[in-house]
Parts: sequence; C-alpha cells; structure tokens
Amino acid sequence: MVKLEDFGVEQWMDKYEITPNVLNIAETCAASVSIDELVALCEDKNAPGPLDTSVTLTYGEIRGSKKLRQRLADVYSARAASPMSSESILITPGAISANFLVLYKLIGPGDHVICMYPTYQQLYSVPESLGAEVSLWKLRQEKNYVPDVAELETLVKPNTKLIIINNPNNPTGAVIRKSVLQAIVSFARERDITILSDEVYRPLFHGISPVDDEYPPSLISMKYDKTIVTGSMSKAYALAGIRTGWIACRSPEIIEALASARDYTTISLSQLDDQVASYALSANVIHALLSRNITLAKTNVALVEKFVNDHSSVCSWVKPLAGTTAFIQFKKNGEPVDDVAFCLDVLEKTKAMILPGSKGFGHERGFDYKGYVRIGYVCHTAVLKEALERMSNYHIDEYIPKMKLMTAPEAAVPHAYAGERVCAVVRRHSGGGTLRAQHSPGDFGPSTELQGDAAGPTAAP
Repeated sequence: MVKLEDFGVEQWMDKYEITPNVLNIAETCAASVSIDELVALCEDKNAPGPLDTSVTLTYGEIRGSKKLRQRLADVYSARAASPMSSESILITPGAISANFLVLYKLIGPGDHVICMYPTYQQLYSVPESLGAEVSLWKLRQEKNYVPDVAELETLVKPNTKLIIINNPNNPTGAVIRKSVLQAIVSFARERDITILSDEVYRPLFHGISPVDDEYPPSLISMKYDKTIVTGSMSKAYALAGIRTGWIACRSPEIIEALASARDYTTISLSQLDDQVASYALSANVIHALLSRNITLAKTNVALVEKFVNDHSSVCSWVKPLAGTTAFIQFKKNGEPVDDVAFCLDVLEKTKAMILPGSKGFGHERGFDYKGYVRIGYVCHTAVLKEALERMSNYHIDEYIPKMKLMTAPEAAVPHAYAGERVCAVVRRHSGGGTLRAQHSPGDFGPSTELQGDAAGPTAAP
C-alpha cells in the first residue's frame, strides 16, 4: 500500500467549512463568480454566452478543447519572447490533478526532489509517497520569504531530479521576483534538472506592478524547455466550481509523457467546464475578471493589514504581494499560541474559520510553524470585515477573564505595544471606586477601557 501523509489543509477544510453560519476566511479562492456575473463582465454585450446548449454532451476533446488550450497559450505568449503553441498545453481536472500527474510520471524511488517550503502539502508529500527523498527549501519570514538561491547548493545532490517552486506562494503570499527566477533557471539548466512551478495564484499580483523590472513572469517564458508550469481557474480566476486546471510545457517529449500517463486518470474534461473556462479566458472577459479580483485583493489586504497593525503586539506577518493568502503568527506573552487550539476556539466563539499553520504547513516536517495561521482574504469584503471584527472582539473577550482584578482609587492597564508600555484608565461606571485590571505584554487587543464592577467587568463598546 502506498503511504501518504494525511493532507492537513484539505482535511481541515473538509471538516470545518460546513460549520453552520461559518465565516470562511480559510478558503483561498478569489470570491467566486456565477455564470451571470461572468457574462456581466463581458465587454462585448453581443458576444455569445459561455454555454452552447446545442452541443451534445458526449466526451470532450481528450486533451482539452483546441479553443481552451489556444487561449491559455495566448495568455502565456503575452509576456514570452516566443509564442506558445496550444500543443504545449494539457487540460486537467484542476491543478491538484495537474501536479499529481507531473509528480507521478516523473518521480520514483531513488530520485531526489527539492521543494520550496512552506507550500501546498501535495508538492512534497506525493514525491515522498513515490519513494523519492525530499529536501525542503525553506522560506524565512525574516527574509520576507524570498528564496535564497545559494541554499540550493547545499541541497542539491547527484540524483536531484526535480526542483519544485510555488509562485505566488501559498501560504505567505510572497512572490519570487524575476531576477531570482532567472537564478533558479540557471541553476537547474547547468545541472539538467527539471523545474515544476505551481502557479495557481498567478496572475493575481496586487502588490507589485507589471511595469516593475522585477515583476515575475511565468517560468514557462524563461527559455528552459525542462520547465513545467501548472495553473488553475480556481484561485486567480474565481471559478473553482468548474474544476479546470492545466499543465504547460514547451518540451513535446514531456507533454507526450504526461498525456500518456493522464490516460489512466482522465478521459476528458467536462465539456461544460471547458466552455466556461474558454469564455472566461476570452479577450472580452479576462481583463475585467482579473481587474475585479485584483481590486478585491487590494481592498481586502488593506483590511488585514489594519487588523495586524491594530494588534501588532501579538501579530506579525510579511504583507502579501500576490495571491489570496496571508500567513500571520499570533503570540501571547511573547510565545507562539497553540495555533490548532487557537483556530478551533476562534471558530467556536466567533464562527470565523482560519487555518492553523502547524496543521497545514509543517509541524510534522521538522519546521515549526506553531502560532501561524493562514487567512484567505480575497473572499467577499463583507465576509472578511465581519470575520476580522469578530476576531478583534474575541481577542478582548478571551483575555479579560485572565486579568488580575483589584480595587484602587484610579489605576491603569499597562499594555506592551510596539515596544512601549501604554496605559488606559479603567473606571467603574457605577461610581464610588475604580477597577484596576492588569494584563501582561503579549495579551490581545489595544489599550482597553473596562466598565462594570469587580464581579463582572466587560469591555467598553
């Protein structure tokens, strides 16, 4: 029996996203659109709709329709030195199938794989299940999650078969800039190593401009034939429900090998999914769709930034530049919280669903992401606002019962904020005395005014 690690992210989502009245900010797709919304985005109001209802619903074209593959090739060709052919595209049921197919076909016992980390668990757990040795190329918060290409020298081995990167990165939202991508390609080319680039969050860049010299191109445009790119309609294109992903590679030999392996898992994509994806990628729709999602990302990441700043004594992050995910560490008294217990408690008390970092990204891998949580912030703005507001209130409500209470004529609540001790006066609203509540550096919340008596203080609204 093949041994696969439990898939932490997917099991968490499966278990908790069905919570009644949940505010799901663990989900990482841009807020999904309906067919009606997609049609409304079309710039040509006379254009045919996404579905040709006269088409007989038999199997679709085995590798994906020529129309869909050509539109994807056009997307990649837009920033490439040479145009890309539709023959270089292979359609799959989502990027998760694309990644699995690449790993299953290319990796086996005796191979060595280098995988950027943290990242989607599939990218390192599947190679291990196939008998490969996996070395993790760790991204570090203190370096803004920028990969250190020099570390590849310490990780590479004579039997290194594959380097796996994820750009933009899940869960950090970091990007691998153009110069770093060039260095990775040069490193791999010199050693004849294949690169797999998971680009499911591309092109949702909201913190770096397309005119920036370091704006990251797709790896497929960097003139190295042993580059394989995977993508999806789920994340950046807000169409997770159509289950459409793909593999792009300029090497005919690699594409043919993957197509041969695909025959064992997929006959064809649903014709309905294929048609909707083709419509979304058409020149009349794609720009408005991506503009909608990038605008949503910019609006929402600002809300998360304010949340982190408001609670900076207990929160730290590197602000995402792209994608839909933020990786935030929470601490109490200077120590990382138990992120699994924290996420469960937040869900129970606020209905806000977030994902624990140690569960989803690495506690069992030997790297400690204790205290980290992943937030998917490109949901509908109203959902994010409500979830963050409830989490802010949770911080205060949760930690007031842990305060030491005493009476005094007038006192203050000391609070460590940005390295300074800040005080808030606490008064008893009924008169005749005051409460003094003390909490130590690292407790949640900004300076807090309390009202009530010693038997039951409550936070002021």
